[in-house]
This record gives sequence, C-alpha cells and structure tokens, in this order.
Amino acid sequence: MSYYAEPIMRLIQEFSKLPGIGEKTATRLAVHILNSSNGYAAALAKSLIDVKEKIKVCRECFNLSDKEICSICSDLDRRDDVVCVIEGINDLAAIEKTGGFKGKYHVLHGVLSPLKGIGPDDVKIMELVKKVEKGDIKEVIIATNPNVDGEATALYITKVLKSFNIKVTRIATGIPMGSDLEYIDAATLGMAIEGRREM
Repeated sequence: MSYYAEPIMRLIQEFSKLPGIGEKTATRLAVHILNSSNGYAAALAKSLIDVKEKIKVCRECFNLSDKEICSICSDLDRRDDVVCVIEGINDLAAIEKTGGFKGKYHVLHGVLSPLKGIGPDDVKIMELVKKVEKGDIKEVIIATNPNVDGEATALYITKVLKSFNIKVTRIATGIPMGSDLEYIDAATLGMAIEGRREM
C-alpha cells in the first residue's frame, strides 16, 4: 500500500530516475513542489519543456545553445585560432568558470572507448579535423579527462592532427594546489613529474 496519492507517487518515481537522486530526495522534491505555488510548478514544467524543445547543438563548436551559434562562438573578443577540445558541456562550464581561457571550444560529446563500442565516428573528431583543415587554427588544446578513455582519445586526436602544421597541447595534470606529496597516489605523482614545465 502506498503512503502517497498516485500523482505524488508518479512524481517521486520520475525524480528517482534522475542521476544521484534516491527515493528520499525524490520524495522531498515532490513534497516541495506540492507545497509550492501553482506558478512555481508551472515555471518548472515550462523550463523542462523549453530545455527539450529549444536547446540545439551549436553548428560551430557543438556546445548546447538556444541559437544556431552559441554565445561563445559568436563572441568577437574570443580567439578563433585556439581551440580547446573537451568531452562534454560540463567540462566547458568548468573551464569557463576559471575565466582563464579566451579561445573557442570543440565539444566531442564523448570519448573513444573500444570496450563500450565507441569509436572515432561516434564522437565529433572528424568535425575537429575539418575545422583544422580550414587553416585558421594555430593551437588545439586537448582537455579530455585524465583517465584511460580520455587519454586514448587525446592520443588519437594528436595522431590525427600530426600532419597539420599546428601546435597540439594537452592540459596539465597532476598535484592539486595545497596538497602534500606524501598523500598523492603514484599515478598522479608520475603524471605530474612527466608533465613538468620549465620555470
């Protein structure tokens, strides 16, 4: 027997399908919406529908946008000759929050993962090659995650772009600021030493 009416149970079930949301959190969210105004519920429902109906992929960088060309690609103050290659839109948001990158992006929408059957045709690598072929790009920064699939993707992109006369770089990985070397795992410490830079 259910403790909640059918519409509340359906809402709890839908919230429970979201990543990281368990039954307790889903129940709290459902009760919150139930106790909120009709205007709030309507605004939430409209936001959900707008995300599904109005968001498209930027034709330049493959970022998600409500326009044909996203705000980053249409920003005239950003450099066109430096492109940062990232796995997904969450990575773009993380880099943008730093305020340090002033170039453009190329969103792969995934990484190579042979074990999962994801090859070069399943992510936006050939689109990157076409962008580089135009000849305006001087540097490609590869900012895939430092895990097995991210590294494999970075190596593949480096190999594909080798024939072009451009600089291909990889983001630095290693030791977080404020940490002690004795507590860093061997793989991270090894990458930090390998990726050292001149001072």
